[in-house]
Amino acid sequence: MKKLTIAALCLALAGCVNVNKELVATGGSRADGTVDLSYEQASIENVKIDPVKGVATARERCQAWGYKDAAPFGGESRMCQVSTNYGCNQWLATIRYQCLGSVPASPSK
Repeated sequence: MKKLTIAALCLALAGCVNVNKELVATGGSRADGTVDLSYEQASIENVKIDPVKGVATARERCQAWGYKDAAPFGGESRMCQVSTNYGCNQWLATIRYQCLGSVPASPSK
């Protein structure tokens, strides 16, 4: 029994993998001045993201729309993509960013 407990503990500890993920644009609204950046996470992954790169990616998108900068709202939302009888095996995590600075007015006709 003791060997089985030790084997299960080793397997559980080895199952958590540290992974670096890149945030990719998955949505947003020019009119609302928001950009959604996401990453996928398996249940065995301990994901690390670079918040500085996230802001840079959101800023790039916001600047393409005429805004000056971007900042995260704070927090993230998670949606299960692959569910089993034992819970969720794959998540989509999304961080929303707010575009900052005034957007140029649309040209009048």
